[in-house]
Amino acid sequence: MLIDGIDFAALYKEQLRQAKRTEKSAQHWDNRAKKMAQSCGRSDSRYLRELLSHMDLTGASTLLDVGCGPGTVCLAVADRFDKVYGLDYSAGMLEVAAQRAAAQGVDNAVWLPRAWEDSWEDLPVCDIAVASRSTLVGDLRQALAKLNRQARLRVYTTHTVSGTFVDPELLRAIDRPVEQLPNYIYAVNILYQMGIHARVDFIEDDRCQKAQTFEDALQAVSRATGELNASEQQRLAEYCQQRKAPAAGKKWALVYWDCQPETGR
Repeated sequence: MLIDGIDFAALYKEQLRQAKRTEKSAQHWDNRAKKMAQSCGRSDSRYLRELLSHMDLTGASTLLDVGCGPGTVCLAVADRFDKVYGLDYSAGMLEVAAQRAAAQGVDNAVWLPRAWEDSWEDLPVCDIAVASRSTLVGDLRQALAKLNRQARLRVYTTHTVSGTFVDPELLRAIDRPVEQLPNYIYAVNILYQMGIHARVDFIEDDRCQKAQTFEDALQAVSRATGELNASEQQRLAEYCQQRKAPAAGKKWALVYWDCQPETGR
């Protein structure tokens, strides 16, 4: 088939390059750990509720949460497992996750300092593997293969639907380029070429794109593109004042599959 001749893993890397995506340092996430625990870590968030509602935990006693951040997913389901493992390359995130676990009385969580690029040879193989909002990595095929090998039963991953982490209309309002990052379609096609037929659902995030006021919008755009000059701030303020509809919440694609030997195509 013609599609089998397309190297989606290479195209993914090329789109990352064109979008000028740079890997955030561990220190960057260390500095944001406490704030993320207050926002992303909320147990009542729509994103988390929808994600958990799609997860089949039947027959599972262990879970691996890759890119766990402040422990959002693994702490939410820890009472349904014998052991949960949170994996992150940010020591600050793992420290906050451990503090949250202690505060919640969770005593079956293990925190592992590890990056996607590191060797996982010594990691436990778990029944369920999850990678929630942590899949924008340098080598997506390698990451998906690692998740598939690290789980016995099922894997759940979430990926962006839009190619940006900030509302594109905000960027256009200040004449900044809209750099499109690779979205979930790459994961689906790479998995297909690995011999894995993944399922896809869509879930809403009521937190990540909340730029309803000028201050929210300024923070979101500055975080994504760097500091705005006075002229850009003025244009952004005018756009926010004129905008009639509130900013939409961010949508994520849930890409998940039953574990199986990788066959390749």
